[in-house]
Order: sequence, then structure tokens, then C-alpha cells
Amino acid sequence: MILRNVFKAKGLKVVGMKVMKISDNAHQLTQWGMINAFLVEEDDGFTLIDTCMGQAEAIVEAAADLRHPIVRIVLTHAHQDHVGSLDALVKMLPAALVMVGHRELRLLRGDLTLEAIEARFPLRGSYVESHAKVSRELDEGDKVGSLRVIASSGHTPGHIALLDEREGTLFAGDAWSTLGGVIPGGAMNWKFPLPAMATWNRKVALETSRKLCGLEPERLAVGHGRTVDVATAAMKKALARA
Repeated sequence: MILRNVFKAKGLKVVGMKVMKISDNAHQLTQWGMINAFLVEEDDGFTLIDTCMGQAEAIVEAAADLRHPIVRIVLTHAHQDHVGSLDALVKMLPAALVMVGHRELRLLRGDLTLEAIEARFPLRGSYVESHAKVSRELDEGDKVGSLRVIASSGHTPGHIALLDEREGTLFAGDAWSTLGGVIPGGAMNWKFPLPAMATWNRKVALETSRKLCGLEPERLAVGHGRTVDVATAAMKKALARA
């Protein structure tokens, strides 16, 4: 409820989403100018990456306007601003397959205990419990259509990113952010501090940011902020600063 309460305090209402084409195969959906989901086109329809909050109708309408059905929903992690529309979407799209990283599934189910091998840092950020049917648990290297799953722990224990191998777009969730500058995971950005404040393990998050940069993506699409072209150069500069 953290982000929703921030906006209530400012007297702002939850409104529809801005839709922007970011590549040949993807559209960015933006809520409140700060929370993103993505529609990635495949031969059989759209893969929706993340769901924002309370935006199920707007997301379904956006897909309808783009003339493709949503056939899959993939979650990068279980924080509220990424899964907040999931249950409503599942009701509206009963045929859509839901996919999440296998470690993150426990968090999605409301089990916030750490595994024995995980650093004993407190889980941060707002988690939302969902019992939506999960059709597939994802691991490093799995393929979801044209997307390759990249394990990207740090922000949360089971966070995943997705790389579109057709065009080099990296959907990084909160492993990177670009609102107020290109910022690696866990690094504090006082222009938009929420991703860092919600990060579980900052050391691992920074290692993950380096790993994702090493993929040399053409484009960086994130949970918070604009999509960045010529992404690898921008990511390397951000890591040098960090």
C-alpha cells in the first residue's frame, strides 16, 4: 500500500495508463508517470510483463486497442506495484498463463521467510499475496516466447529479468531504474529513492546490475522510468559512478 498511500496523501487519483511503443515488438504501459508494465508481441499474442496496481481494465483495453490478446503474464517479482493488478487480470483473462520465478512464487503466496542460504537481511517493500494459478515457474535460461529468463536476485530474492533476443531489449524489472537517471539496483537515487528503499540485498543487487550490463542489451526497459536506447553504454557509465 506504500505507493497508493503516497498518492492519496497528495490528493491524486488512480487514472488510466499512458501507452508508448518502445521497439518493434513492445509497448510500455505507464501508471502515474512512474510505474511500468510492458506488452511484448509474439506470434500468438502479447506477453504482459508485470501488472502495475489497480490497472487491469486499462491494461486489457490497451491490448485490445493494439489488436492482440494477452496470452501470458510474467512477473519480475512480487512487490505490490508489479503484481497489484494480477488477480483482477486473471479474472478478466482466464485463459492467460501466469508465470513467475520459482523462488519468487513463495513470496507471491505470502511466505516471506528466507531460505537457509540467503543473507539475513529483512525483506523490504510492499508484498501482495496472490493465489492466482501459476502455470509455470521460471528459472535462469528458460524461454518465454522470444524472452530469455535471467535470474536477477537482489531487489528481491527471486527477482527475474527478461531479454528479448530478437532485438536486445532487456526488461529489467527493478534490477535497474531510470526515473531520475540510469541507476543500478540497490544504489540510492534521491530523485526517486523507492527502488533502493525496497531492495532486500544491495550488494547482490549491484552484482546483478553488472551481470545484466554484461548481456550488452540494446535497450533497457525498467519498472520505473523511461526506456533507454543505447543501453549498454548508459549502464556502464552508471556502474562506474556507483
